Amino acid sequence: MNLREEFHKHLMRNLPQIPSFHPFFNEALAVMLKAGGKYFRAQLLLNVVYFYKKERFKEALDAALALEFIHTYSLIHDDLPAMDNADFRRSTPTLHKSYDETTAILVGDALNTEAFLLLSRLNLSATISLKLVETLAFNAGLNGMIIGQAIDCYFEDQKLNLKELEFLHTHKTAKLIAASLKMGCQICELDETITKQLYELGLKLGLIFQINDDIIDATLSEKESGKPTNADTHKNSFVNLLGLKEAKKCKDKLLKECQFEGLNANFIANLKDLIKEYL
Repeated sequence: MNLREEFHKHLMRNLPQIPSFHPFFNEALAVMLKAGGKYFRAQLLLNVVYFYKKERFKEALDAALALEFIHTYSLIHDDLPAMDNADFRRSTPTLHKSYDETTAILVGDALNTEAFLLLSRLNLSATISLKLVETLAFNAGLNGMIIGQAIDCYFEDQKLNLKELEFLHTHKTAKLIAASLKMGCQICELDETITKQLYELGLKLGLIFQINDDIIDATLSEKESGKPTNADTHKNSFVNLLGLKEAKKCKDKLLKECQFEGLNANFIANLKDLIKEYL
């Protein structure tokens, strides 16, 4: 099964809408979701469920949708004038450029809260649903993405050391990727050992993802990447701190440290394909 295609079809069937007389809010809600993306986080969650408890795949699609809503909200807010003031995302004009800043803020807010509404309505036990809400809120919120984003913005043009840089990007990027694998484990009710192993693997993959993103920013054109490049000159990136050559070495080192022992063989094969494609 092509998990990316299955998720994309599910997303297109379930674009959020609200009945109202607002002239364009539903349209704005859908723009960045329709623009696509890697769906890397959604695929990680679906990969766990497909190979460990396939009968829950339908519920997993909605949980993956919640993840994508959170990720997309974070990108919309990240692109705002108060943050990165970006013109493009996913080869599409950013919402504050296409509409206005108020609309962009409110679309992000809507996707954020809609994610948790989705999780609350899954056809799973209350225990599982609560765990999913907790995992997503912890890793996307104050203990994860939010504090990472706050540090990223505050320390622009101030050089962090490597330990501080890893803290920043573990929180801003890696924790939501790790949460994707953990949520898959929770849907499947896997034991704590595997769940912890996959969460730790996700943290490592998240740092690899960020280093790769920094390399893309430094080496690709806007057309190739689908978003502004050479935009990290004021940011604390791995390329800025280590240089391009050393950043690539750091990425390769982290890839070699990824541990797959004791996991489902088909799951590992599919996960390695994802890593090769996106990282």
